[in-house]
Amino acid sequence: MEKIITKELIEKLMKTEGETRAISIKGDLEFILYKKGEEGLKKLEDELEKFGHPIKYKKLENMNFYPVGLEALVFLASEKLFNFSKEDFVEMGKFNAKVSLIVRLFMKYFVSMDSMAKEAPKFWRKYYTNGELSIIELDKEKKYAIARIENFALSPSHCCTLKGYFLSVVKMILGHPISCEETKCTFRGDEYHEFKLTW
Repeated sequence: MEKIITKELIEKLMKTEGETRAISIKGDLEFILYKKGEEGLKKLEDELEKFGHPIKYKKLENMNFYPVGLEALVFLASEKLFNFSKEDFVEMGKFNAKVSLIVRLFMKYFVSMDSMAKEAPKFWRKYYTNGELSIIELDKEKKYAIARIENFALSPSHCCTLKGYFLSVVKMILGHPISCEETKCTFRGDEYHEFKLTW
């Protein structure tokens, strides 16, 4: 069954507070290109134009800022056109972390979980003008960390991409796979998002 997307929903998402760097949106589009090819990317660009908020992959300048709602529209169009599931969005987040210029630049600082916990707020700010990311718990003996994101609610699909992002970045730091669970979420009525990372 095709997802019904109203003009009201589109405009509500476009009123989401804050901006994101183009590199974030571009990473999402690169994943579409990787999964669905040039034809899939063209379909998505055409859908965004129908939404009244066109984005052209080749014209995005990595470090420029755009309304954060545009990223939510990319997720919405992906759900509608390709029937993307939660798992697809987790995969998108993992993919984005692997290809991200920002991750490559920050990995020299992420030499341990301690340094990652310290640098996480700065890392978030490289992507978004609103919201705050912090590591509120880090227990190396019990092998877990809890990441909290406050004052930020884009879409449930974005929660899945964040999960994938955390899975990929922490794997790069530790050198082996980890697990990640979103234990709190604003879309489930919580005050903020929390992700528990275990290794």
